[in-house]
Amino acid sequence: MNRRDFLANSVLAGSALAAHSAFAAPTQYPVTVRADQPIGIIAPDFMGLGYEISSVSRPGLLSRSNQVYVQLVRTLGARGVIRIGGNTADYAKYSPTAAPVSSARGTLVNDAVLKDLGGFLEATGWKLIWALDLGQASEADAIAEARIISSIAGERLLAFEIGNEPDLFARAKHRKPEYGYEDWLAEYRRYKAALRKEFPRIAFAGPDVAIRTEWVTRFAADEGNDSVLLTHHYYRESQNPSSSIEKLLGVDPKLQPQLTALKTASQACGVPYRICEVNSFSGGGRPGVSDTMAGALWVLDYMFTLAANGCAGVNMETGVNHLDFISSYSPVGDDEHGHHSAKPEYYGMLAFSLVGRGQLVAVESDANSPEIKAYATQPSKGALNLTLINKGAATPVISVNLGEHIKAKHASLIRLSGPAINAKTGITLGGAEVTPDGTWKSANTEVLRVKSGQLSITMLPTSAAIIQA
Repeated sequence: MNRRDFLANSVLAGSALAAHSAFAAPTQYPVTVRADQPIGIIAPDFMGLGYEISSVSRPGLLSRSNQVYVQLVRTLGARGVIRIGGNTADYAKYSPTAAPVSSARGTLVNDAVLKDLGGFLEATGWKLIWALDLGQASEADAIAEARIISSIAGERLLAFEIGNEPDLFARAKHRKPEYGYEDWLAEYRRYKAALRKEFPRIAFAGPDVAIRTEWVTRFAADEGNDSVLLTHHYYRESQNPSSSIEKLLGVDPKLQPQLTALKTASQACGVPYRICEVNSFSGGGRPGVSDTMAGALWVLDYMFTLAANGCAGVNMETGVNHLDFISSYSPVGDDEHGHHSAKPEYYGMLAFSLVGRGQLVAVESDANSPEIKAYATQPSKGALNLTLINKGAATPVISVNLGEHIKAKHASLIRLSGPAINAKTGITLGGAEVTPDGTWKSANTEVLRVKSGQLSITMLPTSAAIIQA
């Protein structure tokens, strides 16, 4: 950016702040970074996307030839994990030469679409978790499916899961009402033994539950020494008329106890855990909530919350869902005519990709102001990334103490913002939208003065700020 453009952008940013600040005096809000209090390392492949297996059956979608989609994934990071599963996984079949079918209750994948998936993995550089059908299939079916998936993914295959959300098998009528953990574990072990006989080095993840976190605790004790990942799903709730922006951005009382239990199980067996299927509200999300600026702020905050609780990564659901329509919460938009684009949640993920790496460190802030969230990472010695999220309508002034280890005299700042909290379009990061070809570059980088490790920033309402020093 040349000096004239930088000054012009700075004037525009200043004008926006002045307009927002004219209605009320800003509240002072202190934030202190504690670089001497490390929380944990964010895994290099923390970033992830999740798909129903019915997505794979859509020819040309997850394919090297879908250049815009490949670029959208690569823009999120050179390393990541794609998880293929969802409810359709337990109704899906594999047939080498039959015509592919994308359907909630009758998906069929063939060699052609799976080879396309292999090319997609190679083009993006991302790894794969694949959920094998346990709902309707047999061990022989699983072996045939695992053989072709291993062939197309190669070294990019991270793990197989056996069944999708087996804790809900009774509800889904895959099994009898009394079906429980012990029943699933017996099936899991039978499938695992059959698969290991054919593929001695095959890797497994599980139990891939929807809600019953205690299954993960038990699985960690029973199978943790023979697994590469513990897996769990998360949604705020099933979408309904009460699924509001206020609820999405508020505290979910079940989340922290769930993460605490998952972290404990992970530490007990020495196996990382991953939230391998997640988004705002299940059932495709709530239109007017999941597909807005609120979704961008939610996903940014949620991903940092996972990292702060020792999670190894997350797979944000996108695209066609188990009800056969494109979900409102999708980070990657799909008009079902071959056009793909960045939607609101994508911008929250993109913001995380810029700073969600390296050592996560503690941040002290005012616990009485839950609308402000702050997270800090150290990508390298002497460097610091600070993420501030303002979920409220006020324009607080954040006074930041970066600590004595930061010697820089200036820091860069880019903002994640939109026209309104319920805006579906016009969302930008660093003043720029993701381009139609799937690339992004900041167009408005502000400069903050750092004096003795201190700086100050005025936050826009319902926005986020990324500071790098």
